[in-house]
Amino acid sequence: MARPNVHETWTVLEHGPIAKVTENLWRVEGCVPRMSLRRVMTLARRDDGRLVIHSAIALNEEEMQEIEAWGTPRYLVVPNGWHRLDAPAFVKRYPDLEVFCPAGARKAVEQVVPVAGDYSAFPGDDTIGLEHVEGTNAYEGVMKIRSADGVTLVFNDLIFNMPHQPGFGGFMMKLMGSSGGLKVTRIGRLMTIKNRGAVRGCLERLAETPGLKRIIVSHHRMVAEGAADALRGVAATL
Repeated sequence: MARPNVHETWTVLEHGPIAKVTENLWRVEGCVPRMSLRRVMTLARRDDGRLVIHSAIALNEEEMQEIEAWGTPRYLVVPNGWHRLDAPAFVKRYPDLEVFCPAGARKAVEQVVPVAGDYSAFPGDDTIGLEHVEGTNAYEGVMKIRSADGVTLVFNDLIFNMPHQPGFGGFMMKLMGSSGGLKVTRIGRLMTIKNRGAVRGCLERLAETPGLKRIIVSHHRMVAEGAADALRGVAATL
């Protein structure tokens, strides 16, 4: 039986160039099949040269070789059960990859790839760490990356930063409350949030992260300025 909603082989869809955000943080945007969404892969390089890949996207061979020259792919973060499209292909390409996912998403992720552990088991270091977002029943989490210029928080589907899009697909995204800037979407509230107060408190705590520089989300735009205030603003809507 075919496994659901995944690419078993290396399947390259439309994607943009690698954005080299900092000395240890790269980011790539790509398309989502049959949707107007843009998905985001975040790559973080540990001090030991090993790479953490968050929400994998299969890229053209030239870009993949550039990534491999930068560091050794070692950890694959599948940030929930909906972000597993290219996970099997990455595991096939890099047999030594260890897969980590939020505890609440483990059953869905294990349908397509073996999972080494949840976010609490991730072997973090002074540069990169994972933690669950409180109030989501451990279905969503956040990755913290410390760089020379400050700290980056990488969220998944809990927070969107999608501008309004053209066409019918864009109209539907606007109608569902998914577009229009940094926010917790209506779908995010329904599918992700189990305790609104706990999520609000978690986001407020994360907004106080010393040296917070930027926010990356798994769909669309990065917040590169005023990250702490932006996150407080999102928390205030809950």
